[in-house]
Amino acid sequence: MDKPKLVILTGPQGAGNHMWSKIFAMHPVVQGWVMQDYWEGHHKEPFAEYWEDPDKLKDFQIPENKKYFVTSISCPYFKDKKPQTPKYNRFISQAEKIFDVKICVIGRDPNILQLQQERVREQHTTGQALEALEKVWKYKPYMLSMENFYLYRGKYLKRIEEDLDFPMAHNHKVRIDDIADKSSNKKYINKVKEHALDKMVHQAQEES
Repeated sequence: MDKPKLVILTGPQGAGNHMWSKIFAMHPVVQGWVMQDYWEGHHKEPFAEYWEDPDKLKDFQIPENKKYFVTSISCPYFKDKKPQTPKYNRFISQAEKIFDVKICVIGRDPNILQLQQERVREQHTTGQALEALEKVWKYKPYMLSMENFYLYRGKYLKRIEEDLDFPMAHNHKVRIDDIADKSSNKKYINKVKEHALDKMVHQAQEES
């Protein structure tokens, strides 16, 4: 009998863990983080207790007729107001006893990550995340991009479904547009009046 599939979403704090949790949980056959509000703390994530103590996964009960699961963990996540590094190796090794595990690492522009982390957490934590994620590369994770989702929307989700062999609600245009229209990059982007390369670009246009 095939094992149920579990997608693990992770990335630096502010990389889009909440956004991707919503996207993966949109499909009706996927057991995921259905948030009651636009944003919720990671302590409400369905697998939160197992990230705190991965050994508890040995007692995890698979609900009847459920084959697809998704969990999300930010790196770092915060507990008691202190940054915590996810127990990647312990969680993955325990999860693999129950699930067919797929790991997805989320990416976002490092400059925006720094601005977001310093605004929300008052400290730049990307370096801590990159160090912790060294443990994950050996699992050959799939790479997710917030920017690719905003740009390609349903087409990108369909490609993810094909690559991971995991159901994605790529045809749910209303929900996709609702999430994508809340682009959290906009507040960090300012128009540049002029750049040193502009003249070269204009010259190339004239010459071509």
